[in-house]
Amino acid sequence: MAIEPSPARLSIYDAAAANRWRTIALIAAFTALIVVLGYFVGEYFAPGGGPAVLPFAFALSIGGALASYFAGDRLILAQSQARELRPDEEQQLHNIVETLAIGLGIPTPRLYVIEDSAPNAFATGRDPQHASVVVTRGLLDKLDRTELEGVIAHELSHVGNRDIRVMVLVTVLVGTVALLADWMWRSMFWGRGRDRDRGGGGAIIAVIAIALAVLTPIIATLIQLAVSRQREYLADASGALLTRYPPGLVSALRKIAADKEALEVANKATASLYFANPLKDAPAFFDHLFDTHPPIQERIKRLEAM
Repeated sequence: MAIEPSPARLSIYDAAAANRWRTIALIAAFTALIVVLGYFVGEYFAPGGGPAVLPFAFALSIGGALASYFAGDRLILAQSQARELRPDEEQQLHNIVETLAIGLGIPTPRLYVIEDSAPNAFATGRDPQHASVVVTRGLLDKLDRTELEGVIAHELSHVGNRDIRVMVLVTVLVGTVALLADWMWRSMFWGRGRDRDRGGGGAIIAVIAIALAVLTPIIATLIQLAVSRQREYLADASGALLTRYPPGLVSALRKIAADKEALEVANKATASLYFANPLKDAPAFFDHLFDTHPPIQERIKRLEAM
C-alpha cells in the first residue's frame, strides 16, 4: 500500500505552483456553477430563455472573480472590522512579523488587529506583495512570544504558499453563488403561479432549476471547506519549519482550542480564513464534511511527528 508523503516534506515552491493552478480551477468551477444555474433558471422562467441568460451569468462570474481578486481582501478586512496597526503599536508583533518575513523571503505584510478577546488570526491578499496579516487582541494578550511566533509563521506560510489568493477568491465567489441562488430562489417562489400550466419538459426544467438553486450554494461551500482543510496542514508544516520550533505552534493550537470564546465578527463565509475555527461550532451531523479546519488534535499529531 502506498504511503502518502508527510506534509512537512512538501516543497513550498511546489505548493505555490499548485495553488496557481488551483486558482484557475476554482474560477472555472464557480463559473460553471453560476452558468449552469443561470441557464436552467432562464429556462424555468421562459422556455428557450436559458441561452439568453448565459451572457449575464458569464459576466457575473467573471465580474465576481475580478472583484474578489483585486478587492476581496479589502472586503474581508472591512467585514472583519480590522484596524491597521501603526508602526509604533505592538512592537513585539512587528518584530516577529518582520523577522519571519525575511526568513521566508517575502515582503513584510501590513498588520491589522481585531479588537476581540477571542484568540485567532488570518492572512489575506492576492500575493505576497499585497498581503495582510490580521490578529485579534485575544491572540496578543493570551499567547506568549514562542506561541505567537508559531501562529504568525503559519499565517506567513499561507502568504508564501500563495493560498491566500485561493481563499480570497473562494470566499468571495461562494458569497456570489449564494446571493445569486437566493435571488433566483426568491424569483421562482414569487413567480411560481405563471408556470402552473407547464407540463412534460417544462416540469423537468422546473425541478432541475429548483434543485440547482438549492444545491449550488451547498456545493460551493463544500469546495471552499475542502480547500481550506488541506491548506492548513501545509501551513502548519511550513510554519514549524520556518520557526524551527514546532512545540511553539503546538502550544498555540492547544491554547486556542481550550479557549471557548467565539469571535464575534467571524461568520460562515470568512471562518475558513482563520488560524482555527472562530465560530466554536458544536459538533453536528456530517461534522467533518462541513468543518472549516482539520481537527486540532490531528494538526498537533502531525506537528509532533516532525
